[in-house]
Amino acid sequence: MREPKRKKWNKKIDRILEIPEEVYSNVPKITLTGFDEMIIENFKSILEYEEYYIRISTYIGIININGYNLNLKNMTNDDIKITGKIESFDIERISEE
Repeated sequence: MREPKRKKWNKKIDRILEIPEEVYSNVPKITLTGFDEMIIENFKSILEYEEYYIRISTYIGIININGYNLNLKNMTNDDIKITGKIESFDIERISEE
């Protein structure tokens, strides 16, 4: 299947200007610091929040975070910081049709 022309142009611009994709798109960027801190950039909303489980909606899927003493900190419109003892996380892809 062929890529749309817009995606091809974005990739060319990215290579020329050396701009990370998450800067000009809605692709989430996940930064994990040890097992105690996670930063998610380009998220849409918080779906569930418990001390042991957090679900975050992004433009490409849902991020599930498991652990204990989980807290949401430093939230802005574009990024969120999660602290606590992170045991695992996974990403559920939204099907592209």
